[in-house]
Amino acid sequence: MANKTGTISQRIYLLRLLVRRNIKNQYYRSFIGVLWTVLNPLLNMVVMAFVFSAIFGRHTNGLDYPIYILSGNIIFNIMRASTSSSLTCLVGQSDMLQKTRVPIEIFPTANVFSTLVTFCFSFIALLIVAAFRALPIFGGPHYTFTWQIVLVILIVPAEAMFSLGISYFLSALYVFFRDIKHIYSVILTLWTYLTPIFYSVESLNSELVAKMMVFNPMFHYVEGFRELLRGNLPMLTFSISSSEPSIFAMYIFGFASLLIGLVFLEAMRNRIAANL
Repeated sequence: MANKTGTISQRIYLLRLLVRRNIKNQYYRSFIGVLWTVLNPLLNMVVMAFVFSAIFGRHTNGLDYPIYILSGNIIFNIMRASTSSSLTCLVGQSDMLQKTRVPIEIFPTANVFSTLVTFCFSFIALLIVAAFRALPIFGGPHYTFTWQIVLVILIVPAEAMFSLGISYFLSALYVFFRDIKHIYSVILTLWTYLTPIFYSVESLNSELVAKMMVFNPMFHYVEGFRELLRGNLPMLTFSISSSEPSIFAMYIFGFASLLIGLVFLEAMRNRIAANL
């Protein structure tokens, strides 16, 4: 029992070290360092709001467009950044894996946790934007804070599980199939535009396409987060006849992804060790 407890504590300690290293490496030799974790989403929001407001308009179902853009981007980025960085993590750490008995799943897990840390800073950026948009000097207030915003803690764990599952699957697959890096880049681009980050579901001309959104896991995470910002709660149930985000769907997608990723990683464990 003591040995098992020691192993768990050692893994937690190693995970903390890897997360800290990832955050430091992300802004290595940067003049203002970790401050970029707040500035990056703010600057991206300014660019996207300027460009896409002219293209897609401002039909955001009652949410100020800069907040609409930033909220969609930072919640989608949890999946995008963590899975992209996890793709090559096993191959990138092949020397350590060959020389030490480190559990292979700890590297993609560290990447997902690192992205969650970045999300916390991005969430601060979102709150800063919302606070400014709530001031009368901007012709508003364009936003009103509600208590539901704290319920983001219900959405993030579900998306973290979803991202972990994809990360486990991709990191294992990349060991044998290096072309997946380029294929996944294309998939991510397509996935970005199939998710209502820059546009709203209500602005779509096709009712069928709007209803098909419920089969896109990222739709539920993105729109569920926005519902909290609007002061509403996502649906508890899942219905294919409704184009509304569902908390139930968030966790179903999360558990399913995590299970598939773990099963695939475990099935490939011995072959991964032989091919690194």
